[in-house]
Amino acid sequence: MIAITNIRQLITMAGPAHPRTGGELRDIGLVEDACLLVGEDGRILAAGPRAGVSIPPEAQVVDAGGMVVLPGFVDAHTHPVFAGQRADEFEMRAEGSTYQDIAAKGGGIRSTVRLTRAATPDQLLAIASRYAFWFLRGGTTTIEAKSGYGLTLEDELKLLRCIRRVSESTGLRCVPTFLGAHEIPDEFRGRRREYGDLVIHQMLPAVTRERLAEYCDVFCEPDIFDLEESRRVMLAARSFGLGLRMHVDQLSDSDGSLLAAELRVQTADHLENADRFSLQALQRAGVQPVVLPASVYALGSQLYPDARGMIETGLAIVLATDFNPGTSPTTSMPFAMSLAITQMKMTPAEALSAATINAAHSLGRGSDLGSLEPTKLADFVIYEARDWREIVYWVGVPLARSVYIGGHLVFQASLLRNPDRFDVHEFQNSVGP
Repeated sequence: MIAITNIRQLITMAGPAHPRTGGELRDIGLVEDACLLVGEDGRILAAGPRAGVSIPPEAQVVDAGGMVVLPGFVDAHTHPVFAGQRADEFEMRAEGSTYQDIAAKGGGIRSTVRLTRAATPDQLLAIASRYAFWFLRGGTTTIEAKSGYGLTLEDELKLLRCIRRVSESTGLRCVPTFLGAHEIPDEFRGRRREYGDLVIHQMLPAVTRERLAEYCDVFCEPDIFDLEESRRVMLAARSFGLGLRMHVDQLSDSDGSLLAAELRVQTADHLENADRFSLQALQRAGVQPVVLPASVYALGSQLYPDARGMIETGLAIVLATDFNPGTSPTTSMPFAMSLAITQMKMTPAEALSAATINAAHSLGRGSDLGSLEPTKLADFVIYEARDWREIVYWVGVPLARSVYIGGHLVFQASLLRNPDRFDVHEFQNSVGP
């Protein structure tokens, strides 16, 4: 049992037991001068004002130092298992090449596929474990983790097995998603239907037989998997008992959102080109939108998803990083939140709700994760901040001091400052702004 005391601000995200919409997104459950009590089972016993929490004598007391405590971020869209990197494409885009230009020359997803196929399972585990540490030190405690860089039966299974091993060895909670329908591999160029058959008739049965995934995803775009091909994959995945997620309307307005609404999938992700009509269809179907502003930023685009329109339409918006080697090389949820605030005009509270409780619900984990409430899992982060908004205000500055998953410390930052020096926060408080 542990008790986190001397918390200046505790952000509980306590509230209704459903994904937040509208004004609910701004209610973050802020408690000042707070305490958090965690039981032996790694679940929260109490979270509230320090004076109202009784600390048993046997509890290990952790002093938060008058800092901020938040729920661990839930990153609901990542591609964390791959070999190599695509820094060359980053430079090419700076010189004017588009995503489509690079893909037409054999780059993009297919270039990562070639490197990932060549990597051994142990090599992939070592690489992915490094990225898992990046997530943890940024305050992320749960990720949705997609395959998609194998595109053969054995290589897709290799990636999904790696995701399982990463979760077991690092402590980072990983929710696995099968994304065999990520791209048409080189050997199937001109034979798209045959590759779709491979995904449906060989990959999906094998993935479900080994229980390697909870969800299935598809990259729905006219030049990758068009509407009919995407529908085939999604319906087959549903028949195997998998939940459904979709990449839609990222590169074009191709009615992917309308297909997502028709199929009533769990999430529709990207949505840069989705219009209000599409957003209304998603809302009526109960589909959660996942916005990925870091990928828009990395591509050098200005076409951000219409987050304000989503909120006004009553959608339970989710915010994620889209971590991948080509179009979003970041694991930082605070950075994604900062982009959502500055580029999509979400408020800090709305971005936080989208990155925690709504993201947890989008993964079927809303009863266990995303908020700090009694009976929920104790996934939380202590930040070097006196106001929770500093986490997104100080752009690119890693402020996570201690990260806990299930009440266990999984990351501790080195405190480099000299303890004999004055406290900058106390100095600012004494002299005013």
